[in-house]
Amino acid sequence: MKLFPLHIVPNDTNIDFMSHRKPVLAIMVVLLLASFAIIGFKGFNYALEFTGGTVVRTHFEKSVDADTVRERLDKAGFDNAQVQSVGGGNDLMIRLPPDGEHNNAADAAQQVAERVRVAVTAADNVATVQPGEFVGPQVGKDLAMNGIYATLFMVIGFLIYIAARFEWKFAIVASVTAFFDLILTIAYMSLVGREFDLTVLAGMLSVMGFAINDIIVVFDRVRENFRSLRVEPLEVLNRSINQTLSRTVITAVLFFLSALALYLFGGESMEGLAETHMVGAVIVVISSIIVAVPLLSIGPFKVTKQDLLPKAKDEEELARRP
Repeated sequence: MKLFPLHIVPNDTNIDFMSHRKPVLAIMVVLLLASFAIIGFKGFNYALEFTGGTVVRTHFEKSVDADTVRERLDKAGFDNAQVQSVGGGNDLMIRLPPDGEHNNAADAAQQVAERVRVAVTAADNVATVQPGEFVGPQVGKDLAMNGIYATLFMVIGFLIYIAARFEWKFAIVASVTAFFDLILTIAYMSLVGREFDLTVLAGMLSVMGFAINDIIVVFDRVRENFRSLRVEPLEVLNRSINQTLSRTVITAVLFFLSALALYLFGGESMEGLAETHMVGAVIVVISSIIVAVPLLSIGPFKVTKQDLLPKAKDEEELARRP
């Protein structure tokens, strides 16, 4: 029994996305350049993983809320402290940015750990700390480089897979669109001053993966329509967008809602990841419609029926195909 149709957009939708593709793509280029400018001038609010600082593991006699501990640290003068549950509710990992006073001293981490213990201990819930550990800025540089390598690895992997699965023009367009989504997401995080930590980096990589997944679905429909429809290429692209529009929107909405739940109930340590996913979901659903497919009608990326037909054994077989 069919309870309800899983369609946000009606099946007979026929929006002419391709008629304004050139001015829309021009606006997207301007938006991309503006994003680069924002990133270049504003930079990032790097977290402890990238700047260095002190890590203190704390154990409480009773279960404690991370937000409560964070408030106590703020009152004690530990600004921008990251507090994360580790193992059970009695153990917390506290990450503190460098204070510029004595982080290079031999006993600096131990001194910071003792100050943390005093700050977070309550009369009814005594805390103990392990010796603090200082994280040098070199570790941050290594993490940043690993993030760059991971991004490049993903892009190269996308190119190889899509070129083998579809066609080289599709591979380049999909990678360019995913890169566009990534840059806009990064620019947003830079503009709002969101702390850039490993969870945000992970969120950006997953946004790229989500973008490629969404683009591949649309491109698969483009390929099938080029093989089956006897219409002009622009009409093929237009119908492909409309036919996958409901699926694209539903996927993005579900992705956004799951990230919203994580943002609301996942605690402060997960807010960066969740916000990256929410912003990325909006950007990806828009770019899949008005960037990825329209690029297949522009310049060297323009696809034709001959590009997407299965490799024929002979010319007569090609002629018989629709």
